[in-house]
Amino acid sequence: MKYKKASEILPDELLREVQKYVEGESLYIPKTNERKKWGEGTGGRRFYLQRNEEIRSKFFRKVSIEALAEEYSLSYETIRKIVYK
Repeated sequence: MKYKKASEILPDELLREVQKYVEGESLYIPKTNERKKWGEGTGGRRFYLQRNEEIRSKFFRKVSIEALAEEYSLSYETIRKIVYK
């Protein structure tokens, strides 16, 4: 996290108001953005959605759960959960 001087960013009036509460100390101001859902920033979410769709597609083309589990290095139960979702 990069620190910035409040005197260079905030208007004088606002700076004096903040100094009434905190003076000479570090102050963390959180972002206003909402948190991203799991995997949105790294692409993991998209990867697993695509993989699971591929698994379902193969299953409906008559590839067995055992073969899919072997191909994707997943347990039988995990493949079953994906295809019956």
